[in-house]
Amino acid sequence: MKIQLAGLSLCLLLALPVHAVMAAHAPEQTPAKPAPTTVAQHPLLWKVSDADNAIYLLGSFHMLKPDDLPMTAEVDRAFNDASSLLFEVDPAAMTAPESATIAQKYMGFDDGKTLSAVIPKATAERLGTLMSASGGSLQAIEHFEPWAVSMSLTLQMMQALGYRSDLGVDRWMMERASKANKPARGLETVADGFKALDAVPYPEQVRDLDEFLADPRKLAERMRVMHDEWRAGDVAGLEREMHEEMIVKAPETYRLVLVQRNQHWLPQLVRRLTDEHKDNTLVVVGAMHLLGEDGLIEHLRAKGFKVERVCDGCEVN
Repeated sequence: MKIQLAGLSLCLLLALPVHAVMAAHAPEQTPAKPAPTTVAQHPLLWKVSDADNAIYLLGSFHMLKPDDLPMTAEVDRAFNDASSLLFEVDPAAMTAPESATIAQKYMGFDDGKTLSAVIPKATAERLGTLMSASGGSLQAIEHFEPWAVSMSLTLQMMQALGYRSDLGVDRWMMERASKANKPARGLETVADGFKALDAVPYPEQVRDLDEFLADPRKLAERMRVMHDEWRAGDVAGLEREMHEEMIVKAPETYRLVLVQRNQHWLPQLVRRLTDEHKDNTLVVVGAMHLLGEDGLIEHLRAKGFKVERVCDGCEVN
């Protein structure tokens, strides 16, 4: 599931309105009691500075378990030091009715195709079996593109494993910002994110769906590994999981979901450091957007800004 696993920053954040639309069609799963996590938590947090102010970059995991929150003291210090926050999308968009309308627009086919027409026969048969097991049918989701079906199934599985979107770093920080009366804005619109997904070629969308249907347990295990790597602040592990495999197996998804969006966000971050802003900003985006050679950290370092890891318990900063 390259879109879902590697593209957490988009797919699990913006999937909230998608999930509301797809819930009636997806197989029901009984939530499991979340297993306690024993991995020590270290934040994916960096401070980027120029001469007179700074931005903090916090790598998010968009669905978490109850014992993942609250986060560490480093995150609290960054929040307290920031006068404003930036997220992938404006917090107001998360609950705006028009977000679901936008989701429906991009989830569906606009070229006259149907789901059965773009996925292999064997994939359609496996999907039909999965849907019928919970009283649904393949016909009920024919108008959804493969990425939307994959996303909904992945979210259902994660919820069954005890992950909750209302506990994700983004939602948690949005609530903190609201309670503290700190201004919070988005780096892009909801439509921008869905356009990126909608532009992914069908072969890469279908590959994701195939991988889920072939072995959902494998995806569940990878999600557990990625969650633990995020919790441990394991940069190398996350780069391996989210970047290397995505670049090799889903290069167009990587370009659309990560590279292009980072390029769009970067000037906004630079302006926070160089223009009229003299206060500090906390930026909360999916961890994948920070890491690797195409990540925001390397882009900002290349522009000459001072970049330092903020992690009290990490051996290397």
